[in-house]
Parts: sequence; structure tokens; C-alpha cells
Amino acid sequence: MYYIIKPPKLKSKQILTQKKDIRELDREAVKDWFVSNGEKAFRAKQLNEWLFQKGARSFEEMSNLSLDLRQKLKENFTFLSLETDLVQTSNDGTVKSRFKLHDGNLVEGVLIPTKSRMTACISSQVGCSLACSFCATGKMKRVRNLNPLEIFDQVNVINEQAKANHGMNLTNIVYMGMGEPLLNYKNTLDSIELITSPTGLHMSPRRITVSTAGIAKIITKMADEKVKFNLALSLHAANDTKRDKIMPINEQNNLKALSEALKYLYEQTGRWLYIEYILFDKFNDTEEDAIELSTFTRQFPCKVNILDYNPVEGTGLKKTTEEK
Repeated sequence: MYYIIKPPKLKSKQILTQKKDIRELDREAVKDWFVSNGEKAFRAKQLNEWLFQKGARSFEEMSNLSLDLRQKLKENFTFLSLETDLVQTSNDGTVKSRFKLHDGNLVEGVLIPTKSRMTACISSQVGCSLACSFCATGKMKRVRNLNPLEIFDQVNVINEQAKANHGMNLTNIVYMGMGEPLLNYKNTLDSIELITSPTGLHMSPRRITVSTAGIAKIITKMADEKVKFNLALSLHAANDTKRDKIMPINEQNNLKALSEALKYLYEQTGRWLYIEYILFDKFNDTEEDAIELSTFTRQFPCKVNILDYNPVEGTGLKKTTEEK
């Protein structure tokens, strides 16, 4: 199939009578629509290339389709691509974008460039329900999950930014923007299928990292499904008392449960894990905290990223000192 997302069941000979997002249809339904409108079946493959490989966000961009055909597509289907609402570029080349979805909701995505990498940081939800005390998104309510196409569109736009600003395609993708990806698990996996498919962007799943605040039962599910992408755990404290204070999710997913799930994930996939640890002044930056972190991370092969804190107003948390 050209289309990875499972659409609502639609018989291949059924001709559509109302507008739908063209990207929700399976290959046979699209082929039948082209044939019923006097076009060759291979037009479905050309359409797929525009939608999932070339990053088109309107029918008008599909230059190898005739004007009449593009008009017919526009009359019969919608194309609910996101819009770039605001762009901010930093001196180091980082590009932060605010994207507007078809219903007016806003999410953020970031291009993070280095000499050897172009990384897209993308969102999986509008808002977030986890209320982590150090996070700006945690102060927002979760409005809704993003669907796979909305996640995929962020990658497409940021890939265009990488090519335009740095002459390189994206090399890495991290699900570390707004929202908790594991609370939008199916749509997250479907978006990764689109990104890694030969008929999509054909990126290696080893170049994709999904960041989670830690949901043990979903991590276990990932292990059973033997996912091929990377997982990063936002840890930020290696004892339950401290982690409870800044991450309420820890009350239902304590460190013992998480460590067991992470060990099982490694056993099933062989993939090293990533541990994210933000240092907060006089909270989790003592020698005792370092020993607890070391003890926790000895339980499975992993890489630890020690992160500087970008303070959020009203949290009461501050960045640690350079010495710490």
C-alpha cells in the first residue's frame, strides 16, 4: 500500500460522494477514483509521491498533474495540511516554528542544527495532561491528540527548513515537543510508519527517538511489539520522593516499575536507552543525587544526557550552577 495509515474501511469500487482528506484514503480507493474520472491508475503513485515524499501541502503544487485534474481533486477532496503561523530563528541556527492546525489549534516544532546533524523536535499533542512542574506545556491542559498526518506534516515542514537554511535533509527526529507521545501511542506509531516507509520519507527508525515522562505499561507494550526506534526517559530525579514532587505521573509509574519496563524493553529490542536529566538548583544536583542517578542507570544499557534548565516562570525551579 502507498498509504500506511489505516483509513476507515472503504470498498475499492465505492466512489466518494463527499469531501474527505485525500491522505486518509487507501491506494485502491484512490486508484479507482482516478480511473472513474478518466485518468490512468498510475496517477495514484504520483499523488502519493507529492503527499508523502515531496512535502506538498496543496493540490496546486502537484505540477505533473494537469490543471483540470488538480481542480477536480480540489473539488472532491480536502487537504488538511498545517500552516506555519510563526517562525523564530536564533543566532545558532535553531528555528522554532508555531504551526496552526486545520481547527485553529497551535503546536510547536523546532529545527536543531549542528555541523553533522539536522534534528527535528516535534509535538504529539495539543497541550499536555501530565502537569510536570518544570515544563511550560505542563501548565496547559491537553486539548487533543495529533493525528499521524499532523505529526508527519511537522517533519515535512522542518525538513524543508533544514534544506533551505543549511542545505541538508533531516538526519534525526525527536518526539520531545508538546505532549506525551505514549499517551497518543497509536498515532505516534502510525506517524513513525509514515516517516520510515519507502513510500514516505524513508528515514531509518534508528534515527527517531520518542521521549516519555514514563508510562510503564506502554513501555512494556513497546517491548512486546519490538519497536525499532529509540526511547528516551525524562527522569530528572532518581528517587521517588523527589520525582513525585516535579512529575505527578511518577505516583502511578514509580522508579521500580519504570526500571523493570526499561530492562524488558532492552531485552526485547537490544536498543540502548536514553535518560534525560535536567539539573535544578538545590533540588537534584547534589552528590547524593548523582549516586542515585548512577545506581538507577546501571540497571540497563543507556546513555545519560545531563541538561541545562531553561527556567519557566512560576515553577520555583532554577538552573543549577556551572560548577554543579
